[in-house]
Amino acid sequence: MTAPARVLVTGLGGFAGRHLGPAFAEILPGATLLPLGCDLTDADAVAVRVREARPDACLHLAAIAAIGVASGDPARAWQVNLHGTLALASALSRHTPDATLVHVSSADAYGRSFAVGMPLDETAPLAPINVYGATKAAADLALGAMAGLRVIRLRPFNHSGPGQSDDFAVSAFARQVARIKAGLQPPVLRAGNLDPERDYLDVRDVARAYALAVDRAQALPNGTILNLASGVARRIGDVLDALIALAGVAIAIEPDPARMRPSDIPHASGNAARALDLLGWSPRIAWPRTLAEVLEDWQRRV
Repeated sequence: MTAPARVLVTGLGGFAGRHLGPAFAEILPGATLLPLGCDLTDADAVAVRVREARPDACLHLAAIAAIGVASGDPARAWQVNLHGTLALASALSRHTPDATLVHVSSADAYGRSFAVGMPLDETAPLAPINVYGATKAAADLALGAMAGLRVIRLRPFNHSGPGQSDDFAVSAFARQVARIKAGLQPPVLRAGNLDPERDYLDVRDVARAYALAVDRAQALPNGTILNLASGVARRIGDVLDALIALAGVAIAIEPDPARMRPSDIPHASGNAARALDLLGWSPRIAWPRTLAEVLEDWQRRV
């Protein structure tokens, strides 16, 4: 099969999108990445862009991705994450029916299914417990039922790396640690619940999975669902302790009620055996390296 030459990417300027260049250079060096370049929630503008771009594949990254941001403005989260996704899918099915949509969903859609306490595979029920997870689950299910569209659905677990905003736990910790080390705030770090365990990936490994999925999109069965996970659950408090140790400074940790989420599930991890089988993908970057580079990035930024 011919490799995709023109790849329309939503969210190309976002956190994961900014890491796509090296991944595509390795896996699909002949591909041109085309930004959407319009408001995802403007269905007419999306249709015009799809018609003009004539992509061979579309990688859909754009979303209201932070749980707190989505919860703070649910209407916007539903508009972008569900209705924007459906506008894109509709435009692709009308104007480029041979193109495959590689949709980036989220492991947050599994929600209460994590209560089993073991790594989930793609057969686990979607049972979201927050607005973000609900919007991603709705889009995931809607695309799975949409006729006239080739779609591959990816469900990445938590990922971090250089360039991430502090709306996410690891990056928020690293920012505070970097500010303390630079003398910009007292040596006290405020944090939410540190007991939950999460399955963390490096964003560059995730970007490589996206490139592999686009490369093999035509060969994969329509409707394929793939988890992207390490299979290892790390306690959030241990992640914070590791960042503090990397910084080499004494820091007191205080609870921050504003960051406490009662809906937090104790343990979340994923089984990505199917991604290994169908894409040849597994994480390459060791977690200690990710943490070190997130901290270095924040030390430059502060």
